Amino acid sequence: MRLRRQLWLSEWVERARGGDEIVITDRGVPVARLLGLTTAGTLQRLAAEGVIGRPASSRRQAATGRTRPSPRHPVSEVVSEQRR
Repeated sequence: MRLRRQLWLSEWVERARGGDEIVITDRGVPVARLLGLTTAGTLQRLAAEGVIGRPASSRRQAATGRTRPSPRHPVSEVVSEQRR
């Protein structure tokens, strides 16, 4: 049964890639829409509409170099105390 579902989903993805719009419903109520994307054009359009934004910097934040805190007591003891 699982294999059949994977094939079914891949068929819908292929249809979306081909330009079809697939509306997903839950008991007849539309809950999602599956569309194919042309990545560059879609990202530019969404940025222009203000839906998404570009990062201020493409660099990741550096680690602070601080050591991780270590607990004074095992977490299990703290949880047991809170449950009393």
